[in-house]
Amino acid sequence: MQEIYSSTVPLLAVMVSLAAVPLIILSSRKPNLREFWTIAASVAKFGLVLSLLPGALQGRVASIRLFEIVPNVQLALKADAFGVFFALVASCLWIFTSFYSIGYVRGLDEHKQTRYFSYFAVCLSATIGIAFSANLVTFILFYEILTIATYPLIIHKETKVAIHAGRKYLAYTLTAGVFLIAAAAWTFQLNGNLDFVSGGLFQGHTLTAGTIVPLFFLFLIGVGVKASIMPLHSWLPTAMAAPTPVSALLHAVAVVKSGVFGVVRVVAFVFGPVLMRQFGLNIILMVFAGFTILVGSLLALKQDNLKRRLAYSTIAHLSYIVLGAGLVGSTALIGGMLHIAFHATMKITLFFCAGAIYVNLNRENISDLNGIGKVMPWTMGAFAVGSIGLSGIPPVNGFISKWYLGAGAIESGYVIFLVVLVLSGILNAAYFFPIVHRAFFRRGQGLKDHHEASPFLVVPLVLTAVLSVAFGIYPDLFFKFFKLTSRVAAGIFGGVL
Repeated sequence: MQEIYSSTVPLLAVMVSLAAVPLIILSSRKPNLREFWTIAASVAKFGLVLSLLPGALQGRVASIRLFEIVPNVQLALKADAFGVFFALVASCLWIFTSFYSIGYVRGLDEHKQTRYFSYFAVCLSATIGIAFSANLVTFILFYEILTIATYPLIIHKETKVAIHAGRKYLAYTLTAGVFLIAAAAWTFQLNGNLDFVSGGLFQGHTLTAGTIVPLFFLFLIGVGVKASIMPLHSWLPTAMAAPTPVSALLHAVAVVKSGVFGVVRVVAFVFGPVLMRQFGLNIILMVFAGFTILVGSLLALKQDNLKRRLAYSTIAHLSYIVLGAGLVGSTALIGGMLHIAFHATMKITLFFCAGAIYVNLNRENISDLNGIGKVMPWTMGAFAVGSIGLSGIPPVNGFISKWYLGAGAIESGYVIFLVVLVLSGILNAAYFFPIVHRAFFRRGQGLKDHHEASPFLVVPLVLTAVLSVAFGIYPDLFFKFFKLTSRVAAGIFGGVL
């Protein structure tokens, strides 16, 4: 049984980066001090989230209810095992991204750096709010704050391409927000309660297909845009006009991971496994996921721009997590949740590598990467690690999450999705390994007198690559990711570990 206790720690974890924003702005003329506040806030946030881990592993849930918005709907935070899991991923990787951002913006002498660091802090505050939301209203509030706060980061370069990307991003995500609000309102009308409940908040209610299926599609669109489920995905490749650390934020830490986190919340904590199976909602979700995995991978093969190839790879890999939820089984859900964390460490490594190449060599296209492994061996070595992991090859952590997803497909009786996962792994190798081959085994031009990028860029990407291998060898290292996800799955499918 869960033990819920009152604590301000979830609120402090949300607020600490918001508190840093005025300090960052006031330090705009002192870059070292401004960046100190960024690093300090990221470390403090991680420390607060980490302090919740022992309780989450024991079934103790830190909770704080702030105020009642309307009867039976409160602005409330709750650090359950799933929320702590997601918050650990986001807060840990924000530290690496903060250091990396310093090297990136200084290396390119970017303009409006204070605005950049300020909105980064707001985004991470919103992400932790999403992780710790106790109900749908609180979730939607932070979900929309994240939407708005990401916009200035996407348009950071203020070129026509960047402005177009920002507008497209807002058009998709704000529209999705309207669907999500409508879904929450309908849920409240049906149930009178919006609190997230393991196994679903409709337990004990009699609902018809005419109600539950349209409601599910409202939710699916609401969270599916940020999760980049096809055909709701096209804003994401366009958003690659943003600076590379922002792309890393989009793909590994905050925006799209909030989307797939939302998918799991909706499937497991709003509808629940019984309703998902009873009305065939799981089949709908699996079909969308399988289609996105394969088509996203095929589209990645066609991209010469490195960041766009990584973007389509992300689209495909996000649907691994969606598939894990759609299979509606304990093993598959563990695999899907683990992929939230493990894809994050691998994909942030690859985006960090892309940014280091751009800052150091001003190269963005794969066709221009011949021979760069000889002048940037640490960067391209880390890229090779991420590529191996996303292809599902041990000992990198992508193998672990894919193994559980494949086993979950068999356990749930949908072997066809094991085939999808195998094909996807082959396609991953097909669009990643040629990049590594170009870097190390082809002769490059114009590389004389070049060397590795700044340590601010290289050290974070090497460390995230090392983490990817470490979690592949021991998934419970540091953060007990496997124990956390097992506890979540046990709470949803019966029994508590």
